[in-house]
Amino acid sequence: MRAGDHAGQPGGAARSLADRQAELVGTLTSGAPVPEGFDARLVETARVALLRKRAGEVAKAWPALAASHGREWNAAFARWAATRPTQGSLRDGWDLAREVGAGLRSDAAEELAAREALQVYDGEHAPRPRRLPAVRRGDGGVLIQVAGRLRTLRWPSG
Repeated sequence: MRAGDHAGQPGGAARSLADRQAELVGTLTSGAPVPEGFDARLVETARVALLRKRAGEVAKAWPALAASHGREWNAAFARWAATRPTQGSLRDGWDLAREVGAGLRSDAAEELAAREALQVYDGEHAPRPRRLPAVRRGDGGVLIQVAGRLRTLRWPSG
């Protein structure tokens, strides 16, 4: 700790350890400025490592989405996630896929359509299973969910 970091020190502000930790977490997870007293280079190194780890977790939950970006997945995810606090790998992937939208590769678009047929997600609350039947258009077919089971009807190729 440096002078001024503790309320009992001359010129010190009443900042608790919890406040300083919250500032650091904000920097690491959502692009907030580096808090005073921390080494910016080390904080950036940790932030990049956390983004890479987060990208790996999202890739496990959304394999087609990650594959659609190929070798650029980590960089593409990091650009998207740099200022967004994590919502968990399922929601992070869902939000990214929705943002990419029409630009999704066909297998990633079908991955998104399948999730949206099986679950309800409003972008704010955790996804939950659908209670009613749902139909979503996939690339080359239609995805139908009834009673929690997903079926895909393919268009005849011709």
